[in-house]
Amino acid sequence: MTIDISAPEFTAFVAGAIILIDIVIRIIAVIVVPRNRRPTAGMAWLLAIFFFPVVGGLIFLLIGNPKLPKRRREKQAEVDEYIRESTHGVERISDSRTWPTWFDGVVRLNRTLGAMPLIGSNSAGLISDYQESLDAMTDAIDAAQRYVHVEFYIFAYDPTTARFFDALGDAVARGVEVRVLLDHIASIRVKGYRKTLKRLDKMQVRWHFMLPVQPLKGRYQRPDLRNHRKILVVDGEVGFMGSQNIIDRSYNKRSNIRRGLMWKELVARVEGPIVSGLEAIFATDWYLETGEAPMREIVPLGQEGEAQDLDCQVVPSGPGYTNENNLKLFLALMYAARERIILTSPYFVPDEAMLRAISGATQRGVHVELFVSEIGDQALVYHAQRSYYEALLRAGVRIYLYKAPYILHSKHFSVDDDVAVIGSSNMDIRSFELNMEVSLLVRGASFVRDMRAVENGYRDNSRELTLDEWLTQPLRSTVLDNLARLTSALQ
Repeated sequence: MTIDISAPEFTAFVAGAIILIDIVIRIIAVIVVPRNRRPTAGMAWLLAIFFFPVVGGLIFLLIGNPKLPKRRREKQAEVDEYIRESTHGVERISDSRTWPTWFDGVVRLNRTLGAMPLIGSNSAGLISDYQESLDAMTDAIDAAQRYVHVEFYIFAYDPTTARFFDALGDAVARGVEVRVLLDHIASIRVKGYRKTLKRLDKMQVRWHFMLPVQPLKGRYQRPDLRNHRKILVVDGEVGFMGSQNIIDRSYNKRSNIRRGLMWKELVARVEGPIVSGLEAIFATDWYLETGEAPMREIVPLGQEGEAQDLDCQVVPSGPGYTNENNLKLFLALMYAARERIILTSPYFVPDEAMLRAISGATQRGVHVELFVSEIGDQALVYHAQRSYYEALLRAGVRIYLYKAPYILHSKHFSVDDDVAVIGSSNMDIRSFELNMEVSLLVRGASFVRDMRAVENGYRDNSRELTLDEWLTQPLRSTVLDNLARLTSALQ
């Protein structure tokens, strides 16, 4: 027995099936997408799926989960608990009577979220020259006697970084243990990455990718969840952290070289017991990537050292945590500020909470400045950032545009006269939710004075954007900025 189906009937059947699938996708999206997600992000995903059900649904399945795999998060929680227990009572801090009244609450917040304690008796210096920071890190490696631990988002062998790599090779040759972590996706996208890996192998450096996307090897998570940290620790005595990657300041990209772009960075060189805090971040990431637990580097925190005047706290954050540790730190500081907030971020795409915190600060009389680049290297983020300028200017924020051809890639934040943050975290949704970051909270007037000098240098090389100038932007720019702003919520 055969059933004769005419062409019109078949067409109607296919059309009905397509409509049914479309409806099912939309219904499932309404149920699944908003769960445990920011309302703005949920709405952006729903709009994408409702306008393009099949394509939007497939993209959501690929990058819709903003967290690392469950087992990885469980291992992170285990390490954090170990750190809390092993560092209980190690805090050795300066006279807390000199602290701002709100500072203790911020420290408790960071301890609860990121496990790391506040440690006193540290010293730190800021390096704002690109080559000088590479030279300082290389010199520290040359002096290493026991071990060198390197962790960078982008790690590339090129003429600018050749001496850094030579120092690593020399360290291995004299019996120093050298371990390197580099982000998988970020590093393989860089020109000549195979040469970098061959160089590491030739020097017999122990290295591993961070967050590798290797499904055939059973290693996979959302591809754009990245480890964005930049850390160097030598012998547990000196550490470096900040915004700078190990690569030429043009990032060896043809488009950057053609435009003459050069990256402007800020790196902190730290000494004292807080170096063990940076070591704990490296040790944790090494353990999460390799299964090896070099826990000797995690403790003891608070070891004796030359007395200095800085209280410091390492604040890790990222998709391995339940909370947005860096965002909550930034918000707490913005609400605590009484006189002045100065923000520096190459990619400034705030969420609603941060916008409210900034406008609330200006409304209570706090002076707020924002340093960003005059030009951008990533079009989508650059235009999303610009979409916030009018609201910020109307709120009373003074915006300084660091002049081309430099990309101001530094990431730091100063509050009043004795508290500052420096690290790898941008002030955008990606850094708050999708990137593994590390920040350093510093309390100490001497450190903030040094940061003020850096900020003054930025101001001298920037032009101030005014509301009157901004309101003359052409309509096409406004439309492009607003479209980019909508896509920034797809996290």
